[in-house]
Amino acid sequence: MGRNELINTTRAILAKAGFDVSSALTIRGICFDVVARLDQKVLIVKVLSNVDAFSKENASEMKTLADALGATPLVVGERSSAGGLETGIVYSRFNISIISNETLAELLLEDTPPFIFAAPGGLYVKLDGSLLRQARESMGLSLGAVADIAGVSRRTIQMYESGMGAMIDAALRIEESLGLPIIEPIDPFEHRADDPESPEERQQAPVDTFAVNQLCNLGFSVRPVLRSPFEAVSSNSQALMLTGFGPDDERLAQRALVASDIARIMDNFSIIIVERKHDRDSIDSTAVVSNEELERIDAPEELTDLVAERGTRK
Repeated sequence: MGRNELINTTRAILAKAGFDVSSALTIRGICFDVVARLDQKVLIVKVLSNVDAFSKENASEMKTLADALGATPLVVGERSSAGGLETGIVYSRFNISIISNETLAELLLEDTPPFIFAAPGGLYVKLDGSLLRQARESMGLSLGAVADIAGVSRRTIQMYESGMGAMIDAALRIEESLGLPIIEPIDPFEHRADDPESPEERQQAPVDTFAVNQLCNLGFSVRPVLRSPFEAVSSNSQALMLTGFGPDDERLAQRALVASDIARIMDNFSIIIVERKHDRDSIDSTAVVSNEELERIDAPEELTDLVAERGTRK
């Protein structure tokens, strides 16, 4: 299956599950392909035929953007060098979940979550460590007794109770012996933020210093992003804006259209700040504001009101 077909399949699954889904991105070099939202769940999705092509840099940018937007990064793929991605298994790379479209469909359309995750050394399942400990103690079983049942060491049972994943055979033996469902489903949409990278580790996105300073003076936090159709995410306690910088040209117009689509999904604003503005005040629902206009704004609500007004013009 070609990559475009894979992307369209992913979009169709998400849409059928009730997500509001963006168009597939057509700009080269972008770190994600689709944004989707259902209530408070927001997904930033990269779709790859071969997931081995998913780089550390791409993962880092997806995480940065996901953290800024309160979203979850997800990779949907078809295969790796080891073969096709199996249905019902959650893979991972750089601490981002990777699943097949079949697994995505089972989870969202059939309410059948995956129970197996791949990690170095093989396939594992997640155990309810608290339930395992409670059951073992209530039944008067020692760590050694459960270890004998599972065919592992006492130390391994302690680690299971502390949250470590278990080999499938061992987990099934414990579950059958205790008569309790201690194997838990895997949530590929669960994402824990990494420790922040140092400035030396992260590249810096090229942004308009004047515009950034003005936004900061207005009380906005400006978080640069790379490999996105915008250069930063600007926010304060009242608003979040997808923020682009650049000359008012056709390339900017293409990025503004994509930003409009994503802002619609996110129920937020999008803005392009240009050095000199042409006649247009907006591109689709993305407001176009010049540095000169930005300099005249004295309060954050003036900017958000302007962006909202221009964004509603068609």
